[in-house]
This record gives sequence, C-alpha cells and structure tokens, in this order.
Amino acid sequence: MLPLSQMNIREVEEALYKDPSPEMLFACQNDARQGVRRLALRLVKDQQAQAKEQARIELLLVEEKKLWKKGYMFLAGIDEAGRGPLAGPVVAAACILPALFDLPGLNDSKLLTESKREKLYNQIRAQAIDFAIGSAEPAEIDALNILQATKLAMKRAIEGMTVRPHFLLIDAVELSAVNLPQLPLVGGDHLSASIAAASILAKVTRDRLMVELNALYPEYSFSKNKGYGTSEHMKVLRRLGPCPLHRRSFAPVKQGYTPIYEEGL
Repeated sequence: MLPLSQMNIREVEEALYKDPSPEMLFACQNDARQGVRRLALRLVKDQQAQAKEQARIELLLVEEKKLWKKGYMFLAGIDEAGRGPLAGPVVAAACILPALFDLPGLNDSKLLTESKREKLYNQIRAQAIDFAIGSAEPAEIDALNILQATKLAMKRAIEGMTVRPHFLLIDAVELSAVNLPQLPLVGGDHLSASIAAASILAKVTRDRLMVELNALYPEYSFSKNKGYGTSEHMKVLRRLGPCPLHRRSFAPVKQGYTPIYEEGL
C-alpha cells in the first residue's frame, strides 16, 4: 500500500474503510489535509452509530437469548397488522429468525417509514429460517370479533410454516388454540426481534394487499388509507355506505351504512 501522503482522497477513503485499524485512523486524523481528517471523523461517527445500533439489537434479543439457553432453537415471533381499520382483512405473520442476522434498523413496523419497512421486508424474507402469513377476512371479523379474528389469523400463520416452531413469542395475546409453548409480550414488537420482524412482514403484506384491493373499490382510496378511518374515508363511507371489504360490526361502518354494495344490487 502506498504511504498515506502519496494517496489522493479517494484512495485514502478506500484504504481507511478497508483497514479501519487504530493506526490507520490515527494517521488520517493527523493528516495535513482537511479532507482526510474529515474522512477519519466520518469513520468514527459511522463506528459509533454501528455500535449503538448493535446495542439496540442486542436489547431486542433478550427474550430470545433466554429461550435459546433453555433449548428452544426455533423461536417464532408472531404479530398482526390491521386490527384497527374499518375495511380489509387482519393479517398476521409468523417469523423464525436465525441466531445471527443482519437487519440494521429492525424495529416495530409502526416506527418505520414505508421505504424502510419495504427494505427490511425483503431482508427478513431472505434471512429468515422460515416465515408464513395468515389472515382473517372482514366477514370472519364480523362473525368472531376482531380479537378472535386476530387470533385466527395468527393460528393460520403458524400452521402455514414449513418449520415447526419450538416456542412462540406473541405480541400481547395468548393463543390457547395452538398447542405450543408460548409467551405473550405486551408491546412485544418493541421487546423482541422476532416479533418486530413479524410485524414488518404483516404490515407490508397487508399494505400491498390493500393497494391491490383498491382496484375493486377505487372510490374508497384503500391504496392511500389502507382501510383506516381517515376523514376522507369517512366522508365516502357516509356518502356511499360500506362495500364488501368493510367490517360491518365496527361502529363507524354501522353508522354510515347504506346497502349500495349488497350482493345482487
């Protein structure tokens, strides 16, 4: 390698990031060129950010590490998306992460931007040991209530897995209908990497589905509101009444009901 003084800025950058040793960093920090010193400062900030992110991810693995030590190797995180909307299915995901994964930014899906969710969605699918999606349709939500429909969607996600989990980490609810050891965690998408991964899979899957369903009933703008009761959605609901994708047991839908989309009409 050329002496540092004989390298241009681009060559220094390549060398520094290839060999971020204390000696190389020190040499760059004390180089006469301001551009080289800036590269060293940027590297230090990058290293600090990486260390902080790694520490955050380690906190998300506290529950997983406890269970791995007990011999439960395949831990499935379970979460849902779509309990609150007025229309569309509730979607659940089950996800088994490997002990070693590279998912910077992994977090509760609600705390992430759409672009970050999409990126992590693809990374999770590529790295997961196994994952599956389950859902419950609006008619099932109306028949069972949203909590029981959510549990049904979660059960379907678990049943759709190729790898049978040894243990379930579930966001907030207990699945008595599933004969597997499990731990409900209130706020689990903030506490468990496995649940956070499942939350992203469920959220992105449901959002994409609502965009597709928008083609059937474009007047409700499901591609924008994803079925949630936004002011624009409520205006259309009051004007047109519910379509077959609406949850008729939900109070705002009941109040805006007119039978414009009843079968046969």
